[in-house]
Amino acid sequence: MHVLDPVTVEVTRHKLEGIANEMQSALLRSSFSPIVKEGLDASAGLFTADGQTLAQACAIPIHLATLIPVMRTIIDTFPLDRMHPDDTFLLNDPYTGGTHLPDIAVIQPIVHNGRPIAFSAAMTHHQDIGGMSAGSVPTHATEIYQEGLRLPPLKLRDAGVMNETLIAIIRQNVRIPDVVMGDINAQLAACRIGARRVAELADRSGDNALTSIFEELLSRSETMTRQALARIPTGTYRYVDYLDNDGIELDKPIRIEVAVTVRDARIGIDFTGTSPQVRGPLNCVPSGSLAAACFAIRALTDPVIPTNAGCFRPISLHLPKGSLVNPEEPAPVNARTSTIKRIAGAIISALAEVLPDKVPAPSAGEMLMVAFGGRNPTGGNFVTGDLIAGGSGASAMHDGVDVIETDATNCMNLPAEAVEMETPIRLHRVALRDGSGGAGRHRGGLGTIREYEMLSDNITFTHRGERHFSAARGIFGGGDGARAHSQIRRADGTVEDIPSKLVSRLMRGDRVVVETAGGAGYGNPAERDRLAVAADAADGKQT
Repeated sequence: MHVLDPVTVEVTRHKLEGIANEMQSALLRSSFSPIVKEGLDASAGLFTADGQTLAQACAIPIHLATLIPVMRTIIDTFPLDRMHPDDTFLLNDPYTGGTHLPDIAVIQPIVHNGRPIAFSAAMTHHQDIGGMSAGSVPTHATEIYQEGLRLPPLKLRDAGVMNETLIAIIRQNVRIPDVVMGDINAQLAACRIGARRVAELADRSGDNALTSIFEELLSRSETMTRQALARIPTGTYRYVDYLDNDGIELDKPIRIEVAVTVRDARIGIDFTGTSPQVRGPLNCVPSGSLAAACFAIRALTDPVIPTNAGCFRPISLHLPKGSLVNPEEPAPVNARTSTIKRIAGAIISALAEVLPDKVPAPSAGEMLMVAFGGRNPTGGNFVTGDLIAGGSGASAMHDGVDVIETDATNCMNLPAEAVEMETPIRLHRVALRDGSGGAGRHRGGLGTIREYEMLSDNITFTHRGERHFSAARGIFGGGDGARAHSQIRRADGTVEDIPSKLVSRLMRGDRVVVETAGGAGYGNPAERDRLAVAADAADGKQT
């Protein structure tokens, strides 16, 4: 048996990760929409020829893990022996491997010496993909057909020749076709860079030697992950949390229950007890449930382990059919981010009792999306979305972080300048939400306040919120984080509270004020260092 040089293996690993990050940089810099170029809602990575994760950019865990079933679908639909250089595939349908319709995956085979040796992949959240509301995240959808254009696995390029029919269909079904196609072209550029760089690596190493290194990298990460899992006490650990509502039945919370079993260097996650699939779009197809589990296992094991498919081999999932985490078609799924985040948080929180020094208190567990769309006074349609974080949970060693994405998301809110350049909207206020972090020996991170004023009439508004009715729960004596709260303050002086999920219409002078949730506290508040208490008071963070 040929023994691989460990130095060569490690150098190759870093090279592959560098390629993935170069792809990511090209993707962000080439995209048209603010949600990507400012909000960073896009991801890139490399996969082996059989569809296993090889290397990932520093991007969004949800995207990077949901690309795994996307790759499986592409390989099953388009056999390897029929793939050519400069073929490119595209997919967004959640019921054929995707996650939700705005997330379009673009995949390119990396061909060397006449055979595919790997794949480059990019997934972007597109600002609009059609459907019943601008931004394609209608919180009142009751079936997937209302959410936008569904794209099964298709060829976008055939040996370098663009599929103009497919492009025409996409352009005809979205509100901002130039922006959408600009972002798809950015994905193409990222995949081409990945394919070119890996082919150059194969030229130097030889494709057989390179694919042997791929297998070695996956095996090493699997071994390291199993060693980390073996250090967790054997047992089954449970956690229950609730989503506010499904956007349709606004007074009905949605139960998420996990039983996490650690045994024999494996981790099994059972969702028995989780709510049946719901009428509204909070349902989460299996690709999303897998993404939450992949994130959780990386959070619970050693951060020095290189992230690839080997890390995920010890995971097994039980997803009851017809449940929130494995819905039956045509259930709507556009708001599945909220569900994935809460699943990831629940899996991690289940192990707090046996990993108290590693597992933090629950985070806000929300990524509030507000989407605005309409006619721009300067001409043409506009659609923009803002991704707004809450606070992270405190830990045994530190306070939570204020206004940061956690639990499998990794985006940024839009700068005020980007909002005001792209839309007839003025951003009046961006501030920390005083007192929103849960009290404790270490306090939870703060949420944020953002206030938008409409400068034009007939703007469609979507609010996909969470934590309005259930707070992030403190642990080991810590206090709960503050719940989220949002309002529409109409120009005529009337005020409307937003019940977590809403699609509405805004007119000139109307304002939207959002306050995101805080992270939970860790430990008895009476044990908090007095200097930390004084610093919080001086900074206006905690009264």
